[in-house]
Amino acid sequence: MLKSLPWQRLALPFALAAITTISACTKDESKDEPTSSLGASSPQSETAERTLPPPQEMPTVEPITEPKLSDAEKAEVAELAKDLHTHIAVLASDEFEGRAPATKGEELTVNYLANAFKKLGLKPGATDAEGNPSWFQSVPVVEMQIETTPLEVKGEGFEKSLDALTDMVAFTQRQTAESKLSDSPLVFVGYGIVAPENDWNDYAGLDMKGKTAVILVNDPGYATQDKNLFNGNAMTYYGRWNYKFEEAARQGAEGAIIIHEDGAAGYPWEVVSGSWSGAQISLAAENRNADRVAVESWMTTAAAKSLFDAAGLDFTAEMGAAKQRGFQPKPLNLTASIALKNKVRTSDSRNVVAKVEGSKYPDEAVIYTAHWDHLGVGGHGEGEDHIYNGAVDNATGTAGLLAMARQVAKLPEAPRRSMIFVAVTAEESGLLGSKYYAENPVVPLEKTVAGINFDAMGVLGPMRDVIVVGYGNSELEQLLEKAAARQGRYLAPEDHPERGYFYRSDHFSLAKKGVPMLYFDSGTDSFEHGRAWAQKKAAEYGAHAYHKPADEYDPQWNLEGAALDLALGLDLGLELANSRDWPNWYQGNEFRAARDKSADAR
Repeated sequence: MLKSLPWQRLALPFALAAITTISACTKDESKDEPTSSLGASSPQSETAERTLPPPQEMPTVEPITEPKLSDAEKAEVAELAKDLHTHIAVLASDEFEGRAPATKGEELTVNYLANAFKKLGLKPGATDAEGNPSWFQSVPVVEMQIETTPLEVKGEGFEKSLDALTDMVAFTQRQTAESKLSDSPLVFVGYGIVAPENDWNDYAGLDMKGKTAVILVNDPGYATQDKNLFNGNAMTYYGRWNYKFEEAARQGAEGAIIIHEDGAAGYPWEVVSGSWSGAQISLAAENRNADRVAVESWMTTAAAKSLFDAAGLDFTAEMGAAKQRGFQPKPLNLTASIALKNKVRTSDSRNVVAKVEGSKYPDEAVIYTAHWDHLGVGGHGEGEDHIYNGAVDNATGTAGLLAMARQVAKLPEAPRRSMIFVAVTAEESGLLGSKYYAENPVVPLEKTVAGINFDAMGVLGPMRDVIVVGYGNSELEQLLEKAAARQGRYLAPEDHPERGYFYRSDHFSLAKKGVPMLYFDSGTDSFEHGRAWAQKKAAEYGAHAYHKPADEYDPQWNLEGAALDLALGLDLGLELANSRDWPNWYQGNEFRAARDKSADAR
């Protein structure tokens, strides 16, 4: 999972929330085509409302000790589990050296995946520089080592130096040798959000040219716990730090500073300082990201309070004002100066793309994603083992692509729509491979029906609960709920939706462009051992193995749970691939407008 902000998502779900029955969205209602259980309606359907009650504590649904599977389904799950063991053992071996991009580990990994897809009978899904079919999509990246001066803040009778790592962190997306702020006026812009669908504009009437935005983390829904404001307690994309930096740039700001809060961010300051203190990797850009702000930064709450005091403002009161509609930005009458020196290195990495071509609608596709990369070899591992094998994160999901591809390839007839399998690079560096794919898709995004992402799959055996990351976002959940029920399982939301995990794995890169995406996996309600046992095991992984050399393959793992999840993904994907449905986001979702905008292309 994403390294640049390495927060493990070890969900410990306790609840099952009701899912609203909805109609599907499809433009083509050809009578000779099958439809999925979504039904058929207009892409602009007003029936797909997100009217979700708050989660309620949910006991075990049925007192059964194993999933409900037919003999054929049991055989499929067993084959999926066997394939997972085979591929994880290779991908997470020491020979693959932790699968870091632009290393020997990448070379071994991408060739292994391409050869495996080829043996299964799939076709190359990408094209090379000459336009020939290729298993590889080249992803140009830029690595920057950034050195920073302290952040100097000045005002009338006030001068303060904020130290790197202790008080603030500063970096830049501009791919240049240096970047700086020189006496840039500071302006408090509340949550830094422009969301027309929520009647919200924190930059209303403000000219940010040459100025630096000072921004609160998360969004007003979390701040107020008002379920009718944004998405209530659950973070929206507007609450994410990357949105805030991007919006500041769109507003013409020269710099942007996010005020860190443990609760609102969902992680302590040490995560921020650790994540932004090393080399930063981004996609190569023709304009070298000149359209980004010159300096992106975080500061501690304590540092922010000292600046507000110097400005004669009560920090707590201003936070309260910022969560109300109609908030007015306030100049702090302070200026900021900082200088960054950057060592820039360019290289190429690769996504691996394979496809099963549709028998009737090959230009439409269902997509599966998983990231193949991990952290490579480091000098700071415990003991003598410095190889970050990344067995759970994410050899499991990568192996899952191959396991699912086998099942699709051996079907007696190809699905009507194409199915695309994309093993993406550089997720741990900021979702770079999936971001590049979303900008350069092999099937146009308006013709991409939907997608499913697999990241850090369960290795503890079958679970009754299926965790939906970003629960309550799209119509795909209805299909997933029915498929899970057929296995004797139930859907459950995350236990910490306010932390925004939906925005932290590769599905988000396509969701941001409007493609309905699902991210789900096994929970902690073990069929065999119960919830307490599974919670304890999940916590042990987080404490001892996550993003550490201890994340190694164990041949004793029970991968039937992961196989059940892959079977859910297959059922859902094939149902959509053999239908004429075009699922959508619920009304009120921040990605709905992008999907609706592309409706005419379908």
